[in-house]
Amino acid sequence: MSPALHPTLAHVTERVIERSRDARGRYLDSMGQQAKGGTQRANLGCANMAHTTAALPKADKLVIHAEKAPHIGIVTAYNDMLSAHQPFEHYPELLRGQARALGATAQVAGGVPAMCDGITQGYEGMELSLFSRDVIALATAVSLSHNVFDAALMLGVCDKIVPGLFMGAVQFGHLSTVFVPAGPMTSGLSNDAKAKVRQQYAQGLVGRDVLLESEAAAYHSPGTCTFYGTANSNQMLMEIMGLHLPGASFVNPGTPLREAMTREAVARALANTGRTGHPAVRMADIVSEKTIVNAIVGLLATGGSTNHTIHLVAMARAAGVLIDWDDFSELSATVPLLARVYPNGSADVNHFHAAGGMGFLMRELRDNGLLHNDVMTVMGAGLDAYTREPWLDGDTLAWRDMPATSGDTAVLRPVREPFSADGGLRLLQGNLGRSVVKVSAVKPEHRVVRAPAVVVHSQQELQDLFKAGQLDRDFVAVVRYQGPQANGMPELHKLTPPLAVLQDKGFQVALVTDGRMSGASGKVPAAIHLSPEALDNGPIARVQTGDMVHLDCERGVLEVEIDAATLAARAVQHPDLSANGCGTGRELFGLFRQRASAAESGASPLWT
Repeated sequence: MSPALHPTLAHVTERVIERSRDARGRYLDSMGQQAKGGTQRANLGCANMAHTTAALPKADKLVIHAEKAPHIGIVTAYNDMLSAHQPFEHYPELLRGQARALGATAQVAGGVPAMCDGITQGYEGMELSLFSRDVIALATAVSLSHNVFDAALMLGVCDKIVPGLFMGAVQFGHLSTVFVPAGPMTSGLSNDAKAKVRQQYAQGLVGRDVLLESEAAAYHSPGTCTFYGTANSNQMLMEIMGLHLPGASFVNPGTPLREAMTREAVARALANTGRTGHPAVRMADIVSEKTIVNAIVGLLATGGSTNHTIHLVAMARAAGVLIDWDDFSELSATVPLLARVYPNGSADVNHFHAAGGMGFLMRELRDNGLLHNDVMTVMGAGLDAYTREPWLDGDTLAWRDMPATSGDTAVLRPVREPFSADGGLRLLQGNLGRSVVKVSAVKPEHRVVRAPAVVVHSQQELQDLFKAGQLDRDFVAVVRYQGPQANGMPELHKLTPPLAVLQDKGFQVALVTDGRMSGASGKVPAAIHLSPEALDNGPIARVQTGDMVHLDCERGVLEVEIDAATLAARAVQHPDLSANGCGTGRELFGLFRQRASAAESGASPLWT
């Protein structure tokens, strides 16, 4: 018997259900219309079928033409620019072979782009990053539009890739769908040591050679980067939403257990088609209002990426579920922080996994009324399977009960002994608009800042002021015209080291921006995703250098200390942003910038 649901969780869920009623109804109607009896190919013309199988081995052709076995579409984000995606190179061969062994077939339906934010950070290519999510959603839809598949496997890991795959795949929610990760790289140079060298480089204390050696020791092999940023938050979300196999998120690449779980994903996808004696489980059955609320809870309980206050909103909207920052904030006040993983601690995701990982976390949340248990997953009804851990019994994949206690309470704790009583994500409101701040890594003494504004229009401007020694004082950096309509909302990750240096010197510093910071937002208070953005005539466009700005993470306040009439009367003259549309392919994204919704609505040109 499931424990009583926490009243806040119940209240927020009911609000989401009511808010989403019309949109969710339209989505489910669409899924019902797309579903067909028999295989998806049952009514396909012969010429269409011939094109489908033209390049396949003869044995596969015979199986597909017989119309008796399921056919799987593989959508892959493979490239070897991303360490997290490099392991996917040989997955299609493995997945096709496993499908054949189970009497079915599989094809690569399509590939989607996957850019590395770690490479583009601070450069023009980063202005394509957010919208690459929507491109991936479109490419996923194109891949599955052949309409010959009964199931789908989604191969992706990193920042925009999983949200994009999700947004595209859920438009084909009538299919059985499993997300297949590749796992994190083994631990290299500690994240604390890496951060220290970055700060030393920002101060000119070490050279580029030392910095590069440090970075290469941290990012050193195939697999996901090991800090708990957006990529690893993606994996947590897919597992807590029931779209991964239990325990799949953080098993290292190239291990027997990882291969066994990858093979099992094929078996599960086939079983869920309803054509092998197992009840059908569609992606539309799994993704519901309760699933999305569970995802928010997981994000808060682990101190996950602030990027998901944008991505998860867009993902939910793709399934007709409407959430906003009030939902995040209200749940954050209730959900305790159970994990300390860098940048919210010194551990990495390998340490988290070894301490008990997702199985321990989900059991703790569920057993304390902080997760909906009445949900569907790729494993069937309920979350029981997700409170166990995978292991190899000889060559056989099996799941066993988790230990009763955490393997390391410095990394992962039970609900009765949390790192903090709340999830560390706050909604800030005031005369500057609405924004979010992640305080789980911000010490209490730094959570309230009242200081004069330093207004700039790019992160490079602020870096130049820092290098010139002009920021050795208390200030609030107001970095504007960084929203989705202005320049595609790049992460402002390059600001972390200099602001951290100034904070360590004893100055009161904070960041206010209509841009994004990063899944690795750290110890400096950062009011991010401020809406409305400057280019949409948000109040941030009227702030002037020297204005007193008050940021209070404890009370949820963000304001400039100017009376309403004076602030409204200030003329706004937008800077010349024409350069934002030139070079590095940015010319192609003009329509995306023009149509992008506000950050709280998902910052998407697809769901306006």
